[in-house]
Amino acid sequence: MLAICDDRQAAHRPLTRLAGGGLAPNPEQPQRIELLKQGLSDCGIRLVSPTADSRDAIAAVHDADYLDFLENGFAEWKKSPANGPEMRASAHPTIRMNRKPIDILGRAGYFQADASCVLLDGTWEAVCASADTAVEGMTRVLNGENKAYSLCRPPGHHAYADKAGGFCYLNNTAIAAELAANQGLRIAIIDVDVHHGNGTQSIFYDRSDVMTLSVHGDPAHLYPYYSGYADEEGEGKGFGFNRNFPVPLLSDSEIYLAAVDRACETARKFSPDVLIVALGLDASSADPFACMNVDEDGFRRMGERLGKLCRKSLVVQEGGYPSPSLPGLLKSFLGGFTVS
Repeated sequence: MLAICDDRQAAHRPLTRLAGGGLAPNPEQPQRIELLKQGLSDCGIRLVSPTADSRDAIAAVHDADYLDFLENGFAEWKKSPANGPEMRASAHPTIRMNRKPIDILGRAGYFQADASCVLLDGTWEAVCASADTAVEGMTRVLNGENKAYSLCRPPGHHAYADKAGGFCYLNNTAIAAELAANQGLRIAIIDVDVHHGNGTQSIFYDRSDVMTLSVHGDPAHLYPYYSGYADEEGEGKGFGFNRNFPVPLLSDSEIYLAAVDRACETARKFSPDVLIVALGLDASSADPFACMNVDEDGFRRMGERLGKLCRKSLVVQEGGYPSPSLPGLLKSFLGGFTVS
């Protein structure tokens, strides 16, 4: 198995996030890269830098005005001395108010779905490097590698075509899937992050060539709250090609893996040419968010199940936040994934 990582991803260094009505340290830090690299080293997996240029692949998924906001919005934000060191929206549109304004604070609310996806100097460089990493992984799989792992950071599965959210800016998983779909291939995405892959679901919701499956904590009680329910099955040509498998919070490995088994069976019936695993390690009992109780052996068994599904597979890193357990969790998952 081959792994890809771009060190430019460390350029994004968010300071804070809103938690319980106050500002708290943001856990989506460059430290994640080093911890995940340690896990790769412990597995003996070769790590390479991407050479792919993902600009066209990004533009195939994301809205042009949104990309302009990500690239240039913070420079405009800094022109006002009244603005702080991070671009964070203080107003957001609703169903009844959804016009795109000119003012930068208004555009921040329009393009930032929540308060966790701040922009700073370095964000654009890092998110493009993260997308390059995903594109390189998919390119390698399409060109002969059977299995590859893209160490993407910042993550991507909460990003819509035109909105950032949940620490995510560019949807790396969707960008990789679109690259393969453009070659006429059938793609199955199985997202096992503890939070629902709402952005990925939205991007492919009316498509039948990309099946989106998400195992996650029950959104009635967990971010992103407003999507990820079992009755969301796609629309139009995509009806039946989106499935969600919500799991009660604080479930153990057996319960989480039972939902993964249901997702795997659904994907097996779809018979994909390529499988993309959107890998969150935040269902771990050791994760700082403490939403679920999956242990290291649970992640190993999860890897075994997913590794058997399809000859051509790409793992794209999503969540999983700094803790001493993070390297071991990745080692356990990839250990199971590669033996299948």
